[in-house]
Amino acid sequence: MDMLMFELNKNITKPLYEQLYLGIKTAIMSNQIEVGTKLPSKKKLADFLNISQTTIEVAYAQLIAEGFIVSVPRIGFFVEAIDELPYIETEQAEFTVEDAEEKTFRFDFHPGKIDTDSFPFSQWRRYAKDLYDRPSKKLLQIGAPQGEYTLRTEIAKYLYQSRGIVCKPEQIVIGSGTEQLLPMILRLLENDSKFALENPGYSAIPRNQLQNKAIPIPVDEDGLIVEELEKTNANVVYITPSHQFPTGAVLSATRRTQLLHWAAKAENRYIIEDDYDSEFRYTGKPIPALQGMDQNNKVIYLSTFTKSLMPSLRVAYFVLPSTLLKKYKETFSYYSATVPRFDQHIVASFMRDGYFSKHLNRMRKIYRKKLDKLTHIFKTYYPEVIITGDQAGMHILISLPLPISEDKLKKIAAESSIAIYPVTDYLLKPIEYKYPTFLLGFGGIPLEKIEEGIHQLMQCWGIVK
Repeated sequence: MDMLMFELNKNITKPLYEQLYLGIKTAIMSNQIEVGTKLPSKKKLADFLNISQTTIEVAYAQLIAEGFIVSVPRIGFFVEAIDELPYIETEQAEFTVEDAEEKTFRFDFHPGKIDTDSFPFSQWRRYAKDLYDRPSKKLLQIGAPQGEYTLRTEIAKYLYQSRGIVCKPEQIVIGSGTEQLLPMILRLLENDSKFALENPGYSAIPRNQLQNKAIPIPVDEDGLIVEELEKTNANVVYITPSHQFPTGAVLSATRRTQLLHWAAKAENRYIIEDDYDSEFRYTGKPIPALQGMDQNNKVIYLSTFTKSLMPSLRVAYFVLPSTLLKKYKETFSYYSATVPRFDQHIVASFMRDGYFSKHLNRMRKIYRKKLDKLTHIFKTYYPEVIITGDQAGMHILISLPLPISEDKLKKIAAESSIAIYPVTDYLLKPIEYKYPTFLLGFGGIPLEKIEEGIHQLMQCWGIVK
C-alpha cells in the first residue's frame, strides 16, 4: 500500500479524484509501480487514504479509460504495459495565444439570448440520466442520416398542432443548426439558382452560403415587398414571414398569397421559410406557416430549437416538399446525422411527454412580462424613443432621435459595459434610416434587471428620464 501513499490536498480547487489519478499515472509512467502490479481494492484504498470509494472509483475509471490499468472481474485492478510513443523532433512553430476569455457585459441585449434561469433542468436531467445507461448502447452506433425517427415523429406532430403543417417524418431532416442545414438545402436546388433575401435580414446567409451574390429585397411594416421580388430574376427567396428578422414585421395575408403565387409560376421557384421563433407571439392569434398554406410543394420549411430550448443544443431541422425527397436521398444518402443521437432522444422524450409544450407556455408568459416591462419603461421615461417589432419574438427595435452614428453609440455603450446591436449589421444593401436604430434583445436579461439596464443605456447616451 505504500506505493499508493499520495499526498492529497483537500484545500485546493483540483478535485481529489484528479489528484489521485495523476499520482498513480505518474507512478506508472516512471516505473515506480511496475507492470502487472495489482492495485488495492477501492474499499481498502479509500480506508487507507481516508477518502470516499467514489473518489477511488472515478480515478480508477479514468486510468482504465486511458489504458494505464485493467479491471479483471472479481479479481481486481492491474497495471497495464504502456507502449512508448515514438518521439519525432520537430521545429516549434510560433503562434500567438489569443485571449480565450469571452468578453462579458453588465447588460447584454443580444437578440439571441434566452432566459437561462427558467430552463427545466430537473426534467432534462432525468431524461439524460435515464438515457445514459447500458440499455441505450445501440445509440453508440451511427444513426439515420436524416436524424432519429422518434424525434422526427415528435417534430411532425408538433408542427401539425402548432403551425398547421402536414408532413411525414420522412420529409424531415435534422442537423446541427441552421448554418449546417442551409448548404444542404442549397445543394438540392439548381446550380444556377438566383437567391433573394430580405433586406435587412439574416446576415449569415449571404456571407457563408451565397458569397454575397444574394439579391436584396426591401421589407416594410407588412414584411417582404413581393412586388419588388417579382421585378428580379430570383427563383429562390429566403424569408422569415412570421417574425421578420430583424425588424419584427409580420408578412401580411395578402403578401403571403402573393408570394405563394409567385413561387407557383415557375417549376424551379422555391421559398425557404425560416420560422426561427414563431413560438413567441404576444398579439393576436399565432401566424400560420407558409408551408401549411402551400398547395404546390414550393415551400422548404426551416426551424430550430435555439430559442425554444437553448442555443447550445444545436438542433435544427427542415421539412422538404415531397418533390425534393428523391433528390435528397440521391445527394445525401452517404451523410451521417450531425446531432448526437443521445441529444436527439432527450429532445424526443421531452416533447413526447408534454414538457416541451409546458416549457413553451411558461416561457411565453415570462417573455411577455419582460416585453411589457421594457415597453412600459420606454413609454414612461423615454417617450421620444421609437419602438417597433414588439408583436412577437425576444427583441424589439428602438430608434433614437440623436445626431450620433450607430457605431459611435455602440462604442459608448460598450464603454459602459453594455452590449447593443445596430440594425445596420443585418443589411445586404445600405438603407438610410432616419434615426440610429438598434436591436434590443430582452430574453437574457432578468426581469428585475430590465429597468436598470434600460436606464443605464439611455444615460450613457445622454438621454435623461
